[in-house]
Amino acid sequence: MRVKGGPQGHLRHKKVLKMTKGQRGTRHFLFRRANEAMLKSLWYATRDRRVRKRDLRRLWIARINAAARLNGLSYSRLIAAMKKANISLNRKMLADLAVRDPQAFAAVVSQAIK
Repeated sequence: MRVKGGPQGHLRHKKVLKMTKGQRGTRHFLFRRANEAMLKSLWYATRDRRVRKRDLRRLWIARINAAARLNGLSYSRLIAAMKKANISLNRKMLADLAVRDPQAFAAVVSQAIK
């Protein structure tokens, strides 16, 4: 006689099917296909949380570089000058300043190169 899993198995299947609700085709209503899709989705989500951080840092650096060049410096020279002047602003905040408040960014640059 085989063991079918009973109510717990049914609940587990429902949980997986609920997680794959927006998938196409059989991936949202056949348990085995849904389980495969769910495992892959969770793997992608874990990986892409790291990739998102990487991509955002690249974006911030590009924005800081563009703003720094408007102020007569390159990105690397600006970061080196800020470290030397003991100004500790992270790249996210610097990029935000560069986009939203160019005057404040220019003030930071002038402080760094003093």
